[in-house]
Amino acid sequence: MNFRRAKETDFDRITAFYRYAIEHSPGMAENVRWVYGQHPTDAMILGYLSQGAMVLLEDEHSIIGAMAVTMSQGEDYHATRWGVDAADDEVAVVHILCVHPDYQKQGLGKKLVQESILLARSAQKKAVRLDALSSNTPAHRMYQALGFIYRGKQHLYADNTGWTDFLFFEYLLNM
Repeated sequence: MNFRRAKETDFDRITAFYRYAIEHSPGMAENVRWVYGQHPTDAMILGYLSQGAMVLLEDEHSIIGAMAVTMSQGEDYHATRWGVDAADDEVAVVHILCVHPDYQKQGLGKKLVQESILLARSAQKKAVRLDALSSNTPAHRMYQALGFIYRGKQHLYADNTGWTDFLFFEYLLNM
């Protein structure tokens, strides 16, 4: 297994990976509530690819995990009371973290999150931040087990869920 930054030429493989994972992952409808084309979207993935933010975990030549790690946060993160004051470009944010259904429950989600921490630390960020639907309790437990601190809840709109609660988490990087 190895991590690598995705290239734009990986687009078709990445979208096939997410489509398969959404269709076949246990608990997807109840916990994560992703619908391909609403979240994630082709445009979202292309945007992450153009930023160099997509990270793949591969076994041989198959994608078994993927995520985007952006080196800044958006405005939707401003309303949360964070543990460290930081400008938007002083934090990393994890998006669309996903493990292939055949590889779930093997610690790969943790490996992906740990990789995001390493990437943020090497970019000299102050923290790693992320959000998850309030219904995604398995992810909440994993984030907190890895040292992320719950920082609050926001009621936000997403195409795949409508108005719903998102929980925000932060991992502080001691620089």
